[in-house]
Amino acid sequence: MRVAELYEHRRFRITEQPVPEPGPGQVLARVLAVGTCGSDLHYFSEGGIGDTPCVYPQVLGHEPVGEVVRLGPGVTGWQPGDRVALEPAIYCYHCEYCLSGRHNVCAHIRFMSMPGEPGFFREYAVVPAQNLLPLPAAVSLEQSTLFEPLSIALHSMKFVALRPGERVAVFGAGPIGLLTIAVLKLSGAMRVFAVEPVAARRALARHVGADETFDPGAVDPVREILAATAGRGVDVAIDCACKGPTINQCLAVARNGGRVVITGIPTTVQVSLDYHVIRRKELVLYNVRRSNHDSETALELLRERPALFGPIVTHRMPLEEIQQGFEMLERYADGVGKLVFLPS
Repeated sequence: MRVAELYEHRRFRITEQPVPEPGPGQVLARVLAVGTCGSDLHYFSEGGIGDTPCVYPQVLGHEPVGEVVRLGPGVTGWQPGDRVALEPAIYCYHCEYCLSGRHNVCAHIRFMSMPGEPGFFREYAVVPAQNLLPLPAAVSLEQSTLFEPLSIALHSMKFVALRPGERVAVFGAGPIGLLTIAVLKLSGAMRVFAVEPVAARRALARHVGADETFDPGAVDPVREILAATAGRGVDVAIDCACKGPTINQCLAVARNGGRVVITGIPTTVQVSLDYHVIRRKELVLYNVRRSNHDSETALELLRERPALFGPIVTHRMPLEEIQQGFEMLERYADGVGKLVFLPS
């Protein structure tokens, strides 16, 4: 099978490797489409994520859909040819966090695409049978890859805790930001402000529901959002970018007693916070760690609202063009929103 390996900083190669065999409780799946995440781009561009460096060669990609090829011993309920979403996180199901329902912070979590755990930029993958979810027949393979980032946006809503009439600011309109905006509007946000430097992504933000968009290269988004809220600020500020000043901008635009939700991943190991803004406003800060039991809802939303989510997937490429694809993402070129690779 073909495998795309990140073998050094900013360099991919295509290798040939044996097709793995499923063991007890496992399924061999053919990977048909994989979305590209911002964390994949961190590994490519920066050589790691925060305090987690790459271990080369590394196989990225954790937004996969595909089809069942072969069942391992003891697996029932699936047939070869079934179209499936492939959950990338492997949990122990026995630690205190799994037993309390917080699988996303499992003490022994393995995440396929982290160093030492190959991801899905390859033609075939073996996964536990419990990591399979049926794909809605009406949703395209490319659009189905949104199930994983959409589940993160849904998980973030537990911390957003939106109430009727509330206003929200979202910093960053990459795929996670766009999906967050869409879910906010579906959840009843009165007004959503989006801050994004890339024009094509600001246009996508308006498509999925943003009421106003700001280019931080042209205006001061803090001043604009405060002016639009008569100096009060927003009830919730969500950072889906974590680039440069965005976290502290979230603190600045949040109202007294407001909530700040950090969904993006900072590029640096240490982050500087305007602590006295947090103190004076008595802000609550939440951090989002992937998702937790939200994938089924994400797939249902993709089935119910194809016109809303469909335009987020802007580019499709064969696996052989992965180098060009990541270089395009790095430059935010060609109006790219979500880039999906097609391994098979």
